[in-house]
Amino acid sequence: MSSGIAYPRPRRSVLYMPAANARALEKARSIDADALIFDLEDAVAPDAKESAREGACAAASSGEYGYRELTIRCNGLDTPWGRDDIAAAGAAAPSAVVIPKVSGAADLAAVAGLLEAAGAPESTRIWAMIETPAGIANAREIASFDRTDAVVMGTNDMAKELRATITPDRAALVPHLATCLVAAREAGVSALDGVYNDIRDADGFAVVCRQGANLGFDGKTLIHPSQVEPCNEAFSPSLDELDFHRRVMEALEVAVAEGRGVVTVDGKMVQNLHVDEARRAIALADAIEQR
Repeated sequence: MSSGIAYPRPRRSVLYMPAANARALEKARSIDADALIFDLEDAVAPDAKESAREGACAAASSGEYGYRELTIRCNGLDTPWGRDDIAAAGAAAPSAVVIPKVSGAADLAAVAGLLEAAGAPESTRIWAMIETPAGIANAREIASFDRTDAVVMGTNDMAKELRATITPDRAALVPHLATCLVAAREAGVSALDGVYNDIRDADGFAVVCRQGANLGFDGKTLIHPSQVEPCNEAFSPSLDELDFHRRVMEALEVAVAEGRGVVTVDGKMVQNLHVDEARRAIALADAIEQR
């Protein structure tokens, strides 16, 4: 049973790939991530920045990555490489450029101007990384900027800038993650949780994935292919959840036909907000299947 509504592209798993590593770029063609970030920033040494830029732009425009949404993380405008990164990425026309340490709308306006000058199509959007106190304080204007399509949590830098400790429950970061999430929901853009650093800790990774999903994030940024499958599972509606949501939709149709405004499913009273959630979950499942 379809929800009858469209759902944006799934962004459950968003994998950083070092653009200086040709083998990694090739491997990414077969990784089941919803989106890829070809990284020109943290994962690339200064003497490899230019060759990484060429590799990322060639990959983004190659047409060889199937359903995967392709983005390029540029260096900041306060670096020697930022302007050239954005100009080259704009010409390559990925789905988005990912911009680190965004402080406010003025940063995004500068990026948008460079994209326009490079002839980037309107379909090339901006994913704004929020990872500083200024970014958190200005989350609302960042998320509502007209070219923003997603806000991305930079949790490592966020913790450093806040002088916070990342504990297993991320208690010190949750208020700030929630602030950014609220801004994204108000603006109608995607919200992506930050990375998990210990690729050997599968149990800890599962906990933070579930936490992010419970908070309401659309997906999570990842640093290793082994994190993709459990991340996809955490940010997808389960079979049991889909079964319940479909029965909610069916019960609603019966109730409307009978002129009733109250629906009971599994002994629980269902209101309009539950119907909206059912439609959203089914639409997401449909979008994942069509991917």
